[in-house]
Amino acid sequence: MTPGAVAEPEPLHRRLGCTDLKSVSEVRRVLRELLGQWDGPDTADVAQLLASELVTNALVHTGHGAVVTATVASATLRVEVRDFMAGLPLPDPAHRRRDPLDVNGRGLALVQSLADSWGVRTQSAGKVVWFELRERPV
Repeated sequence: MTPGAVAEPEPLHRRLGCTDLKSVSEVRRVLRELLGQWDGPDTADVAQLLASELVTNALVHTGHGAVVTATVASATLRVEVRDFMAGLPLPDPAHRRRDPLDVNGRGLALVQSLADSWGVRTQSAGKVVWFELRERPV
């Protein structure tokens, strides 16, 4: 490593049980630790919000558990949430017309709005929903 360079954080990799919603807060905590030396607190807050949404979606809507992976490389954070159920998630096009007090239906709309890039890829068993955030210049 070059003198003065900051090492890229160790990747996050967690397997979550199918009804383990308590693990969402654990994912947020570990992600904050992962990002402790990377970019500013705003990016960590956005990363935690988006990861929470994807993990919650995987646990609530599939009932088969999930695997969360987060890596930082070349000034980009990439978070992937893999579930084990077929079917592609789509952001709700009507999310702006929802009752502001509704508690569901905004997750992918938030990901779409706040991530620098995001997507879904199918796997032989399930899918991976991912997002990326790029480090912001100071």
